[in-house]
Order: sequence, then C-alpha cells, then structure tokens
Amino acid sequence: MRMDDSKETVKLALDTLRANKMRSGLTILGIVIGVMTVIIISSIINGLNSRVSDIVEEVGSNVLWVFRFEFGIGRPTTEMLTRKQLTYEDTVAMQLLPHVVAVSPGLRYQNFQFNAGTVTVKYGTHKVESTTLEGDTYNMPEVYDLDLKEGRMFTQHEEDYAANVTVLGYDTADELFGAEDPIGKEVNIEGQIFTVVGVMGKQKSLTGGKNPDDNMAYFTLRTFHKLHPEVLDYWVSVKFDDQKNKSLVEDELRELLRRRRKLRADQPDNFAIFGADSIARLWGEITGGLVLLMLALSSVGLLVGGVGVMNIMLVSVTERTREIGVRKAIGATRKNILLQFTLEAVTLCALGGLIGVVMGTGISLILRLLIASIPSLTWILISLASSCGIGLVFGIYPAWKAANLDPIEALRYE
Repeated sequence: MRMDDSKETVKLALDTLRANKMRSGLTILGIVIGVMTVIIISSIINGLNSRVSDIVEEVGSNVLWVFRFEFGIGRPTTEMLTRKQLTYEDTVAMQLLPHVVAVSPGLRYQNFQFNAGTVTVKYGTHKVESTTLEGDTYNMPEVYDLDLKEGRMFTQHEEDYAANVTVLGYDTADELFGAEDPIGKEVNIEGQIFTVVGVMGKQKSLTGGKNPDDNMAYFTLRTFHKLHPEVLDYWVSVKFDDQKNKSLVEDELRELLRRRRKLRADQPDNFAIFGADSIARLWGEITGGLVLLMLALSSVGLLVGGVGVMNIMLVSVTERTREIGVRKAIGATRKNILLQFTLEAVTLCALGGLIGVVMGTGISLILRLLIASIPSLTWILISLASSCGIGLVFGIYPAWKAANLDPIEALRYE
C-alpha cells in the first residue's frame, strides 16, 4: 500500500467521524465513563498511599506498639477478648530493656467502633463535641516526635499527684479559644475542671481533611483514671534506639512479656508486637481490594463502550456498502478498507479515552479539596492504551466485514 493511499484512507476515516459528531459522541460514552472511573479511583488511591507514607514516616520506623490484640481489620476473636490486659508494671519493665529509649503506655476513652470521641469539652459558652480522652505519660511526645503548638506537656510531679491539668488537641483548642491564648484557662470535661497547660501541633490526616487525633484531651494516667477508672486496656508505644536493632528489641519484648504473663514454651503469644510496617502492609491489603474494584467498574464501562463501538461500526458498514463498492471499483484494496474502518474504531475509542482522562483528572484535582487525590501518570497511560486496545479489538470485525464485501454486490446495494 502506497504512502499516499494510506494518507487518503486516514483522511476518509477522520472525515467520516467529523460528519457524525452526535453518533460518535454517544458511541464513546461507555469508554469515557470507564476511563474516568480508572483515573478518579487511581488518583484517590495514589493520594491516600502518599498520605500513609507520610504518616508512617512521621510516626517513625523506630517505634513498636504492644497490645493484646493483633493489628488489623476485623472483630477480635473470643480468645483475644479473654486475653489478660497489659499492665503499667509491664511498661516499667519494658523501659529497662537495653535498646529501649522511651515507653509510653496509653489509655483511651472513645467509641472504638467509629474511631471517634464521645465527650463534650466546654469553655464558657463554647463547646467541642466528640472529643477523645487519652491518658499518657509525660514522655509521649518524645516517643512520637510530636511538637506542642503552645505551652508544655504535663510533668512527672503532676502525674504523681493526679493533677487536674490537660493538654488539648489542635482542633479542640482552636474551636474552644479561637485567637485567645488557651494556656492557663480552665475547661469543663465531664463535670470536672481542668487547667490547660499545652496545645498539641496539628497532625497529618489520611484523607487530607481533619484528623480525629486533633480533637483530643490528654491527661496524666492517674488523672485519666479519676475520670474513667474502668478503662485499663493499655496500648504501649516503645521507641528504640536504632532501626538495625528492631528484630532484637522485638525478641526482647516478646521474651519479657512471655515471662511476665507466665506462658509455657508450647503456648502461643497472647499479645501482639507490631511496627509502622504493619500499617503499610494493612493499607496495601486495603488498596489491593480498591484496585480490584476499580478494574471491575472500569472493565464494565469499557466493555459496554466496546460493544457500542462494534454495533455502530456494523451499522456504518451497512450504511456505506455502496460507498465501499465505489472505492473498490476505483482501486481501493482490502487493506485500504480494513485500515479505514479499523482506524475509525480506534480513533473513536482513543478520543473517548482522552476525554475520560481530561474529565477524570479534572475531578481528581477538585477532590483534592476534600480528600487526598493525586493523578497517576501510570494509570493515565494504561487507560489511554486500554481505550485504544478496545477500539482495535471491537473494531476489527466490522472492518474485516467491510474489507471482504464483494464490490459488484456492494455497487448494487440500495
């Protein structure tokens, strides 16, 4: 096939699509929806992955957590619920391990099912609802490398005497006091008066919006027990000196707890030790499911779009039977006809893919105002390639049918 024949074939294909703008637009609607779905969902997953990486980095790779449940999604089993709780004495023993820098046992009062607080904090006529209460030791910011926006953390002396002092989360203080200096002010929490000694800095959020951990009130452990003596389930954070000692620290913690909990050699651990890599691993499992959902939804859209393209192309072949006969009569080869109709199908789908990418990227950028969303170049290229592939797969049969029409019968077609 000569180069000028190829150019003429391409021109004819494009002219045909331009002449039927409405039909072409409706034909590619499924392709547009499928590609747009891929771009939006992949952008959200990409943005959340970036947030998770930032949060893991912020927490630090040299922090381990110890709890009586394994880390993950799902309801605790009956065996887990009957496990012995970790004690404050356990945390004191952890602090004595050679590579441990700091240990912070924490207690929380919140609705764990919805990961939200249930307490109202009041200051004058202002109040903040759904606040989480947390009991901690004075070295909690050292473990997590947290900075205070204002004021200070409570002291060991205040812990010893169960002083009525509190450190507020960033959002809690902001909503209660606004531009007013909160340090030294008194707030009402569950009918008791507490003096504000500090305000935590703003913490990163997974979704890009508000972080529930910014609506909190922190107390010393003894002060917390005055409010909720029934909460005894410690979540222990252990900071160690160097990442290279992680396995050693895990082994030492396991040996210590097994000994303190009087477990025999043949008994499994009745506690869990995990690090920041567990967060990344769990998130990988979640996003794996989201990717499968994305592929399923987009595949339906692309399949519907592909069937629509094939249907319209078959109709087009029928409508242009006489035109095909005339082209063959004046010298067009089967390759010319095959190329023309295949190119029409591929161009239609590629145009649908391009529109889907533009719309999906635009919506993803708008979503950045509400949730973490970063368009992925990899998925954009995959989407465009998939849309072109759909055009080729579903357009080849109508093109083959057009190319194999008998020119004499085609000329007689009315």
